[in-house]
Amino acid sequence: MRFRVLSTLAALALAAGAASAQTIKYGLCYDLSKAYTFITPQIVQAVKDYADLLNAGGGIEGRKIEIIAQDHGNEPQRGIECYEKLKRDGVMMFDFLSTPVSRAVLPRAMADGNIMLQSFVGRGDAIDGDVFKWIFPIGPTYWGQVANDVQYIKDQSKGNLKGVKIGFIYPDYAFGQEPIPVLKTLAAKEGFELQLFPNPLPGKDQAAVWTQIRRSNPDWIISWNLSAMHVVAAKEMKRNGIPMEKLIVVNWFNEVDIANIGAAEAKGIKRGTNVVGGKDHPVMKRIAAELYAKGKGNGDIKSMDDIYYNTGLAMYSVMFEGTRLALKASGWPLTPAKIKAGMESLKGFDANGLIAPVTVTAKDHGGGGKTRIDMWDGSKWVPQSDWIAAYGDVVDAVVKEQSAEFAKSQK
Repeated sequence: MRFRVLSTLAALALAAGAASAQTIKYGLCYDLSKAYTFITPQIVQAVKDYADLLNAGGGIEGRKIEIIAQDHGNEPQRGIECYEKLKRDGVMMFDFLSTPVSRAVLPRAMADGNIMLQSFVGRGDAIDGDVFKWIFPIGPTYWGQVANDVQYIKDQSKGNLKGVKIGFIYPDYAFGQEPIPVLKTLAAKEGFELQLFPNPLPGKDQAAVWTQIRRSNPDWIISWNLSAMHVVAAKEMKRNGIPMEKLIVVNWFNEVDIANIGAAEAKGIKRGTNVVGGKDHPVMKRIAAELYAKGKGNGDIKSMDDIYYNTGLAMYSVMFEGTRLALKASGWPLTPAKIKAGMESLKGFDANGLIAPVTVTAKDHGGGGKTRIDMWDGSKWVPQSDWIAAYGDVVDAVVKEQSAEFAKSQK
């Protein structure tokens, strides 16, 4: 009897293993406990919701999706451990949503020939597909995003930036400093006056820097703040009498920030984004009706009010579509090489209007780097521009310089 029970258990384990081997696994090694908890829960929730929606309809080309999310606490070593564990479990597609962790794991993913999604974080030069063959930083780099901000300001200045003052406020560490070389190059190219305003971490005291900004009186201010830093900045702007209409913030600015600033007080703030906000997208409507209305959602439905939820849908709309193209072209079983080819065959993909159109090639793993400027009108975000991909020569020069340095370091 005991032998029969053990045999049954072994058979069930084998069956479960076989079923798991037939699924498409995505590994989300995220910071779910420390620095990035203002964004990661919404993204994980969105990805799991979208996967459940697709699975209910048969998955991707008949294959079920499995989302595996684990915490790395924004610690590179834990990120490496997560990667190695999930790799042993058969995961071939990874995402880390942290620049330090992404940078730490990237050489391993490259050496192993595994796919690594790197949207909005990590190495900007990884859009160079000739060098970073397995890395896909779909979406705008920070270099591309700030270049697009400058293009928007140029458009508002009737095509002439000479004499225009552009202030750049940023937390004084790698994330905030990254756009500066592109801004300096563009200032020399276009003739605008660049004013740099570094702010020491943790960014909770910005009184001194906003006093400097008031005295310098820039025509426009580009802000590279994060999370609560946005709220502090808005309060200091009001205290110094600086109009909100002057401010363009980085993409990491969400509805929680708006609520903390105050919907009316935030009126006029602009942000660069490549993701469409709101809940009117067809996929979101289906998720609300087919999951949350039936008690099957993966979190609080209020998360769907947040642009970071849309960001998660956007990121994995691209990954799921790349996977679909891989299966359609080359069939099962999936391999990293097949997925790579699928991703590199994305052409004008916009997830039915959710994101800026993405075209990925073997040489360009970023998808085109388009963003647009949205403005908060007191109750909602309103587009202020078309999708922009500006100063490609300037951005590409930075990409090629840094990717060449990486390639040299690997020899």
